[in-house]
Amino acid sequence: MTDKVIENNQVTVMGEIVSGFSYSHEIYGEGFYMVDVKCKRLSESFDIIPVMVSERLMDVSEDYIGELICVNGQFRSYNRHEERRNRLVLSVFAREVSFIEEMEESSKTNQIFLDGYICKEPIYRKTPLGREIADLLLAVNRPYGKSDYIPCICWGRNARYANNFHVGERCEVWGRIQSREYMKKLDEENVERRVAFEVSVSKLELMEEEN
Repeated sequence: MTDKVIENNQVTVMGEIVSGFSYSHEIYGEGFYMVDVKCKRLSESFDIIPVMVSERLMDVSEDYIGELICVNGQFRSYNRHEERRNRLVLSVFAREVSFIEEMEESSKTNQIFLDGYICKEPIYRKTPLGREIADLLLAVNRPYGKSDYIPCICWGRNARYANNFHVGERCEVWGRIQSREYMKKLDEENVERRVAFEVSVSKLELMEEEN
């Protein structure tokens, strides 16, 4: 049962460690820490992806900045309460970690597959230049009755297709995790630079439910 559920949320990211470890939380005596991994895109830009790693997988007292790493795991979410509201916080939960000598030019440095359920009506729009976009929120089940809520963004043909999806329908998504900076207005005088994470969808498919 557990393996079946884990199959519905698979992530591989490869890149350079660009931060130290910061303590996140502890479960049953096992400490979990956050570390940032810089993944190159096909263009000259890159994404900085937060990875949650157990102290049993890596020596969190070491400085690995500049090292190349490959992480296999899942994309997970939790709600953090701040400013009188909940904020969705996303990170890659590492199941396997390995160090790599160098990055092949052809390496798939950032891949994700999700199998979940539409939990919010898609939002379809066009940019001022006429590019079509659709936002999806996918609920992906974990073992033990929990779910992760993953924002996904579709473009062009995929956006038109996704615009016809409805809440409760099952959907499979392939793509990559991307980071995006935005300015959050805190009050009349103050704004704060923040980073949002979402899945940039390269392919998606509506699934028929099995009886």
